[in-house]
Amino acid sequence: MARLFNAYLMVHWNTATKPTTGADSVWIGVLKRDVRFRLAFEAHNPATRAQAEALIASVLDDRAKRRERTLIGFDFPLGLPRGLAAGLKLPGEAPWRALWDQLAKMVKDKADNTNNRFGVGSEINRRLTGGPFPFWGCPPRDTLTTLQPKRGRDHGPGDVPELRHLEAAQKSPNPVWKLYYNGAVGGQAILGIPLVRRLKEARGEAMRIWPFETGWTALTENALAGVDVVAAEINAAAAVVSPLPGESKDAAHMRALVEHFAKLDETGALAGLFSAPKGIAGDVVAGVEREEGWALG
Repeated sequence: MARLFNAYLMVHWNTATKPTTGADSVWIGVLKRDVRFRLAFEAHNPATRAQAEALIASVLDDRAKRRERTLIGFDFPLGLPRGLAAGLKLPGEAPWRALWDQLAKMVKDKADNTNNRFGVGSEINRRLTGGPFPFWGCPPRDTLTTLQPKRGRDHGPGDVPELRHLEAAQKSPNPVWKLYYNGAVGGQAILGIPLVRRLKEARGEAMRIWPFETGWTALTENALAGVDVVAAEINAAAAVVSPLPGESKDAAHMRALVEHFAKLDETGALAGLFSAPKGIAGDVVAGVEREEGWALG
């Protein structure tokens, strides 16, 4: 059975404010063909997000030149809860893309890792509700009128949802509105979505974002004709991590993820993971495809 992909690239993002390596830094795992056409693993731990972006772009471009399609997975949300784009009165018929464009205008993530993620969360709060809601979580020194260290109130009927459909299904205790503290992924989303947008802008229709551009449906070779890259949010807990002798836990995690998806692809099981689970309601499918996204695996 033919694979859908020839290479697999998994990305663990971070929100560090200075160059950093090791734990809680950016890690990139790459599984690609070596000179003998065997799948070989590489782990990378760039000190800054700018270095990571350059490395990711280089790998994707190299695979495309070799006519090898790449699956790239990110461990942060590619969309935020339904209703946010409308609440911000963002233009366009695709809410996910409208939010991506807005974040690209707002986010400042410099080459030395200094960034304004708390300012972005605060400004979205101001535009959406005029107060410190729905984004929350920051060090006391970064407290603003429209961003507080702790969650101020619960979500009500007239608010954007606290959880995406994905987090609700996972019974996750960490909403994407949480920008700080253990388990927070909101900051990674704010800094990561502009990265994925730049990668997409550079490649146009040769790069597809799942499920926004592919639909929440099984992928086929025909559907991916002319596509060099498919990008997806991934479930970072999808693979069992067992470090090899001398291998760091982070490198082992990246290896486990790329090998996990490669094995699924080899057996033909990966294609079906791109489809919605059976029995999902139509309004959930619409919310996932138009604005929120889902996690592969």
